[in-house]
Amino acid sequence: MKSTQTKHSTATFVMAGLASAFLFGAATPASKALLGGIHPQVLAGLLYLGAALGVLPMVIGERTFLWPWRAGRRTFLLLMGAIVFGGVLGPLLLLLGLRAATSGAVSLWLNLEFVATVLLGYFVFREHLSWRGWIAACGTLVAAVLLAGCDGWGGILPAVLIASGCLCWGFDNHFTALIDGISPAQTTLWKGMVAGSFNLLIGVALAGGTGRVGVVLVALLVGALSYGLSITLYVTAAQGMGATRSQMLFSVAPFFGLLLSVTVLGETFTGAQALASGLIVVSLMVLFSEKHTHAHGHNAMSHQHSHDHDDPHHEHEHGEEKVAANHAHWHEHTPQEHAHVHWPDLHHRHDHGDDNA
Repeated sequence: MKSTQTKHSTATFVMAGLASAFLFGAATPASKALLGGIHPQVLAGLLYLGAALGVLPMVIGERTFLWPWRAGRRTFLLLMGAIVFGGVLGPLLLLLGLRAATSGAVSLWLNLEFVATVLLGYFVFREHLSWRGWIAACGTLVAAVLLAGCDGWGGILPAVLIASGCLCWGFDNHFTALIDGISPAQTTLWKGMVAGSFNLLIGVALAGGTGRVGVVLVALLVGALSYGLSITLYVTAAQGMGATRSQMLFSVAPFFGLLLSVTVLGETFTGAQALASGLIVVSLMVLFSEKHTHAHGHNAMSHQHSHDHDDPHHEHEHGEEKVAANHAHWHEHTPQEHAHVHWPDLHHRHDHGDDNA
């Protein structure tokens, strides 16, 4: 009976991860279709306001809520950086590039966000990067250059815009990963409300209006599903399967975008896209084959973030209080030293220097 329940739970988490990837991948072709009747900056604002609406039920259901400015100066500054880079600049650059390129190509170009995140992590945020990580980053970059080059000079400008947007999202990813004063859902809520409102106001001023009511409602729905609900489903998968396995599932999002671009928008599937897809798949397989482990120490610290008690970093007691398997609250960590397979998450930001183990 226990085995059957475990298989059922695993299937549920896998479906949640794939649904999250599908919804996020669908955002690109959906945005391409919407750009025919709405200004790019207006659309950027509506998508992120929709994302805020999408995660609002999740925020309401959380046990702990903090206003960002009361969660500490560090949390507030990181959130502001995530809003500016990830909520304002990133989506605007994406939609400007999407207006001048095919949805299928842009879906694959979005893998440059991974390259930007990796390079920023190594050179700016001092994260460990093994030889597998370098191979994966180079493979993804080669795929992006291949896609841009096949469209001649006409593919250079949209490629530069998309790459710039991915660079912004790379900064956003690192800022968001370091936020430990408010929950991920609250981060998304504030990013959606603030960045969405800013882009919408600027867009309306430039375009002279928001466009047709029907287009506005569809844009909000796309934002709620492709960003808000997608994030919620991804968190569900990550809680049940762990970050690595859930990220593997989420990595298929660009291919869902490419598939929808071909089947729904009627775009042509080119040989360059097929080759680029193969390079990206191999790169991701190399990346997730990495098993990084070594003896490391943790200093005493106190923070808040989503966690469960299945890892050696969260062994604190709740007394008689009943808590969900995954929950968020302020908690303290005592100093400890141990060795286990890990990624550079909130508890493993140590610098390896020149160590590539």
